Amino acid sequence: MSDSAIDPGGAAAPLSTSGELDLSEVRDWVALLKPRVMSLVVFTGAVGLIVAPGHLHPVLALTAILCIAVAAGASGAINMWYDRDIDAVMHRTASRPIPAGRIRPRAALSFGVFLALASVVMMGLATNLVAALVLAGSIAFYVFIYTMWLKRRTPQNIVIGGAAGAFPPMIGWAAVTGHVSVEAVVMFAIIFFWTPPHFWALSLFASGDYARAGVPMLPVVAGAKETRRQIWLYSLLLAPLGVLPTVLGMAGLAYGAAAVVLGAFFLESMWRVKRDAQDEQGRSLTKDAPARAAFKFSIIYLFMLFAALAADRLLFGT
Repeated sequence: MSDSAIDPGGAAAPLSTSGELDLSEVRDWVALLKPRVMSLVVFTGAVGLIVAPGHLHPVLALTAILCIAVAAGASGAINMWYDRDIDAVMHRTASRPIPAGRIRPRAALSFGVFLALASVVMMGLATNLVAALVLAGSIAFYVFIYTMWLKRRTPQNIVIGGAAGAFPPMIGWAAVTGHVSVEAVVMFAIIFFWTPPHFWALSLFASGDYARAGVPMLPVVAGAKETRRQIWLYSLLLAPLGVLPTVLGMAGLAYGAAAVVLGAFFLESMWRVKRDAQDEQGRSLTKDAPARAAFKFSIIYLFMLFAALAADRLLFGT
């Protein structure tokens, strides 16, 4: 049986009988960093570093990637601290460490702020000031613009807030080059336009949760039918963007071919979402099966697209 430390706000943090952290609590602190989200962020940041012209010592490159990971985790922790009230009423987030009472809110905030500051300082010391500033900007954008301002106020929260998740390849590029160029902006744009169809697909089958929490996601405000239309429109913008690295000469024909094929599969997946059988109110008659499949595939799409970009540089030196 474990004891609980209670803060004045009533949240509890489990301790072992010896007063040391047990493995379950370690898992809770790791969960606070949103590791599944972090993995894709770290990967795209690493690709930005790989495709950038120039050279960075392997130790410094690994340090830069670690800083991106820590910054992403810090943003996730602060997000969970701020959103603990709505997380508590949503089925898919109610078991998170803070609303479940396993980590104290103030401890989570302190943890997130410390990691955020440490990641920016370390990035500046290991690489350059530009990379550190872009990293700091990504944290600030996610915390203040998306989490605290947009998320609870507008159905465009994902569109504008998507910029937060689009920074990592730009950070990786800046870590090597010391500046932000058109090529870095292209990688940013790909993730930026990928984010709405990705998250709106999720919001279609999680709209009940968002409505219960009072979060104005697009299906809650505009309905499922309009959300499907917007998903398709953003997908039409994303598919040609994926080929742009080849057009600009930052990647070769091998990448271009991969981007075309992946883009075609992405469009097919999102078309299924748009054409899902619906009732008169636009609600799915298939329990949003196409949206669930599209959400999963969108993650594979982004991973494979950036993997192709990295492979093109490593194999062909494009």
